[in-house]
Formats: sequence, C-alpha cells, structure tokens
Amino acid sequence: MIIPALQDDALLADIASAPGEESHLWWLGQSGYLVKSGGVHLLVDPYLSDSLTRKYAGTDKEHVRMTERCLAPEALASLSPIVFSSHAHTDHLDPETLVPLAHAMAARGETMKLVLSPANILIAKGKLGEAPVDYLPLDAGGAIRLGKAGEITVEAIASAHPDLARNNAGEHLYLGFVFRLGKRTLYHSGDTLWHAGLSEALLAARPDTVLLPINGNEPARGVAGNLNGIEAAALARACGAALAIPHHYDMFTFNTALPDEFAATCRRLGQPFLLPRCGERITLR
Repeated sequence: MIIPALQDDALLADIASAPGEESHLWWLGQSGYLVKSGGVHLLVDPYLSDSLTRKYAGTDKEHVRMTERCLAPEALASLSPIVFSSHAHTDHLDPETLVPLAHAMAARGETMKLVLSPANILIAKGKLGEAPVDYLPLDAGGAIRLGKAGEITVEAIASAHPDLARNNAGEHLYLGFVFRLGKRTLYHSGDTLWHAGLSEALLAARPDTVLLPINGNEPARGVAGNLNGIEAAALARACGAALAIPHHYDMFTFNTALPDEFAATCRRLGQPFLLPRCGERITLR
C-alpha cells in the first residue's frame, strides 16, 4: 500500500506551519485536496474513509484501497474548513467523511459549510442525515465570496461525467470549481471529460494551476469516466495553465492509472506539471 508523505499529527502540523500569506495545497487522496490561503481552509471532494471498500466487497467492482488514509476526517475540524463537493458520487460526497467532520465541528461550536450544486442538495441531505451542515448552493456560472473579508472568490464551471447532466430545473449535476486566492487562481475539475466549452471556460477563468483527473474513460470498469493522462495534459496546455497536477488515481485498484502518460505528454507539450504525493504540501507560486 502507498504510504502518504505525511499522515495524522505530522500532516496537521505541516498544515498549521504553512505560511498564511501564501496559498498551499495538500492532496488527500483520490480527488480530495485541502487548500489553505490567508488562513482560510477549503476542503474539496474529501474521501477519508473506507466506505466504498466495504460497500463493494465481494462484488465484481471491488474498491481495493491503494493509498493509506492520510488523516481522520474529524481531525480537520480544528481547521474550520469550508467543504466543496463537485458531485454526489461517494468518493466526492462521502458521508463517512463528512458526518464525523460535521459533528466534530459542531462540538467546537461551528456549523460545517458545504458548497455544492443545488441539484445535489437533496441527495446530500439524504446521505448526511441529521448532521449539522449549512448547505450553500453554487451552480455553473455562479460565484460566491468566502473569508472574513470576502477575499476568496469561488466560481463554478460545468463538468461532464460523462455528459453535462442537468436536473429538471436546469441545475448541473457535475461541477468544477475555480478558486481565486488573491494572486493565485486554482481550478479543481471534479470528475470530467473534455466537453465542448470547457477549454474556452478555462481560458476565460485563466487559472494558474489546474487539478485534473487522469484515470481515463474505460466502459468495462462500469463507472463514469474521466480525462486520461494525455487529455489532461493537453487540456492544461490548451488553457495556458502554469502548472498541471493530476488527481483521481492511486486510490482504487480497479479505477486508476499510472501518471506516466500524463507526465510524458506534459513534457512533450512543454506543459509544467507536478506529480503530488498524498499528504505532501504544494505551495502555489
């Protein structure tokens, strides 16, 4: 099993010591990232449990974990994170991650904020039950301001997983997020394929750093697919990103990819990239 660069208390200490005047990332595994900027912590698509391993044990779609968990979800309560869910699949909206976190925050006198598409709020409420959560709707084309002085702006962009699905109210089921963190702009794709309008939306958003899935689109796996490594590298290049970082791999043996293809394509295209280690700090410069 893959051992994270930092885990548990060592990871929390590293997060606490990261200078507040800069923006930092930590890959938490799968598509989960923690962002720290100006003392604000943003938690995107965290999956910090073994819920899917248990759910699919003994089936033809076993979710065998590849990377050790870097942190217990309730340990993040001390950071007062604002949580983002790109869509309702369990590795992006995990009750066994979010319910313990919400209760741990409530014990500190705080209510966990969860930003997600309005299309997924009822699903989230069904998954999270009576957990103390403040649901903040954000759909593609919309934006919210966060932080004590509204210093962080978050915009939503539609994602295709595998298509640009909407509910009957026209609300998107799948999102990516653009985080404007002072001098730095970060895009987290959620789960997506390269759909019509995505590169144009990213060119308009002008992210410095893009976080893109690389596990690919293999119908035989029986799950909705994503960009593969070649496509992720090409998308990063097409939108002019200064740095490309992959996600959605090294978590489940049946639905992963080696990052080699992504790295090789980035090198061929002249696209700067970084291959993260789970639990390792990445400072955005």
